[in-house]
Amino acid sequence: MRTIILTLCICFVRLSVSAQTLNSPDGNLNLVFNIDQQGIPTYKLNYKGKEVIKPSKLGFEIILSKLGVIDLTKGFTIVNTTYSSEDTIWEPVWGEQKEIRNNYKEILIELANDGRLMNIRFRLFNDGLGFRYEFNKQEKLYDFIVKEEITEFNLAGDHKAFWIPGDYETNEYVYMTTKVSEIATNREKAIKRIKTQWPIENTAVQTPFMMKSDDGLYINIHEAALVDYPAMHLNVDVDNLKLSSHLVPDTWGGRGDVSTPGKTPWRTIIVSDDARNILASKLILNLNDPCTFKDVSWIKPTKYIGVWWEMFVGKGTWNYTDDSHIKLGKTDFTKAKPNGTHSANTENVKRYIDFASKHGFDQVLVEGWNIGWENWGGKVRANFFDFVTPYPDFDVKELQHYAANKGVKIMMHHETGASVANYERKLYDAFQFMTDNGYNAVKTGYVGWIKPKGEHHDGQWMVNHYIHVANTAAKYKIMVNSHEAVRPTGLHRTYPNWLAQESARGTEFEAMVGMPPEHTTILPFTRLMGGPMDYTPGILQTIFSYYNPKKTKQAGTTLVKQLAYYVTIYSPLQMAADLPETYDRFADAFQFIKDVAVDWDDTYILEAEPGDYITIARKAKNKNEWFIGAITDENARTANIKFGYLPAEKQYIATIYEDSKTAHWQTNPMSYNIRKVVITNKSELKQYLAPGGGVAISLKAASNKSETKGLKKL
Repeated sequence: MRTIILTLCICFVRLSVSAQTLNSPDGNLNLVFNIDQQGIPTYKLNYKGKEVIKPSKLGFEIILSKLGVIDLTKGFTIVNTTYSSEDTIWEPVWGEQKEIRNNYKEILIELANDGRLMNIRFRLFNDGLGFRYEFNKQEKLYDFIVKEEITEFNLAGDHKAFWIPGDYETNEYVYMTTKVSEIATNREKAIKRIKTQWPIENTAVQTPFMMKSDDGLYINIHEAALVDYPAMHLNVDVDNLKLSSHLVPDTWGGRGDVSTPGKTPWRTIIVSDDARNILASKLILNLNDPCTFKDVSWIKPTKYIGVWWEMFVGKGTWNYTDDSHIKLGKTDFTKAKPNGTHSANTENVKRYIDFASKHGFDQVLVEGWNIGWENWGGKVRANFFDFVTPYPDFDVKELQHYAANKGVKIMMHHETGASVANYERKLYDAFQFMTDNGYNAVKTGYVGWIKPKGEHHDGQWMVNHYIHVANTAAKYKIMVNSHEAVRPTGLHRTYPNWLAQESARGTEFEAMVGMPPEHTTILPFTRLMGGPMDYTPGILQTIFSYYNPKKTKQAGTTLVKQLAYYVTIYSPLQMAADLPETYDRFADAFQFIKDVAVDWDDTYILEAEPGDYITIARKAKNKNEWFIGAITDENARTANIKFGYLPAEKQYIATIYEDSKTAHWQTNPMSYNIRKVVITNKSELKQYLAPGGGVAISLKAASNKSETKGLKKL
């Protein structure tokens, strides 16, 4: 009996020394870190007394050149523990709100394993947890290869999950909605929905990974500050309801090269019992480093149109010629026969510039302006792209002067064909060409297999490339919009010239294969958690036979829902993606796109449920103007819109762009009404949303009573 008592006392002492707890500033979240008897580090997380993450392992398996595989998942002891906190306010260069509060409590756990040191830093915010691994400079761990990162997220239940497969090369999937336990059995169905050219070699899912528990908790798992490290996917153990880190491998099969001193990205868990708080969270931004540039005056949120959509709907092409001798690699385009369908020609681009100037748009994107497109799909395409040589029918200097006289910028397009080594060799010349010819923004593209062969879009080498492009662009005062890149992790705080990314299934798929209406009610809870998306909304003509009789697909939206996207799908870079002639046809609806802001002072999430509906209100930067967007899935519903955030004792004229009572995303997508009412901060609006529909509202302060005369007060 005495021996038993002694053993219990020893265990109690060890637990009391090794177990460390941390509460969020508001006390709702509780973190417990522990080292068990085998020296295995674990953590668990609770929210308002409910389990969010059950005890889960932390650590690594690493490879040292002379010693082989080293197990850094057990045998640890705590060397030191440091508690700290912060509560500050910072201002982003641009964003969804003018000021962001950074309020957290922190614990730094310093661990030792056979003379090797590893730290784990936890930051607990009111809206979730961020943690990362840190390695100080040390003799026994100088640099190493990650064989596997052993970070677990043991779930407390079989949650409803919103997910896409763990593809190393693309994020362009339609989201699946299943139980966590059903992910494996639905994997093939998810892959077929994209019709991808890339084989999926793993059974993981991508982050951001969104879940809802049966007891009403919303849980989002992602990462922040992805720098010099591969992206994290999540392995799914459906039998044990366990998620674990799955790092994208490099060409040699390693999962990250680390040199000390070094650190991993933050692993993030955002949690709330209110879905609106998930969308409102700034945890990921707060975990990124502050802006790295001293001068940010040249970085401007932008609204643009482009020579782009007409290629998707069959009215034009990217390539200038179809001549076979050009496809063999010869570059004498003066002898090439034009195909007659090339969209990026001088006269057509002038037409877009005229339209942009007339309607107050900042820039015109032009795709297909440079040599290389004629080899698309060919064996030599990737190294054939040229970023300084235009096709014969694209006059760079004439268009530079024409645009400047109209007060418009032309936006550069750099499609790399995924030949990244080729792009890096030509990068400085390409940016100098832009500077010399009046361009200050570039859309980059990475369609295809990454070259060097064996690297992946989401691998460490490519992660470093995207940052290299943003950093280099800043030296030339160029803004970047990257497509087909790794999903964002809040790095736009550090590099604010990296305005937006695509990194998900966007509008072009509405032309190619269509999308279900729920897709854009899921995106803000998944892809957009890491940063803005260049979704390219504003497709008002939703029946594609209007453009090309051979195309019978239609977008998964009503016309009004396309307007609402400018509020619900956040980006400081917003495109009016449809054709100029379409906007002329729907001039009254187009007015909302012209009016809506791209930079904001405040944002209020009014209603939200992933996969079902979202309603958001935003105040324009430095203006007494507000814009509201609401969207729904395939089900009609009534949005309950309140206005308590408006200044008291002021009247606003609300212009409401709404679905008609007969509107339907499949059968009657372009049926809409526009009406005006007077509202105050005490008003409430119950607004009908058609199946696959939405509502868009602009609010402008009434300066006198005559402006509101004859209008209904809500």
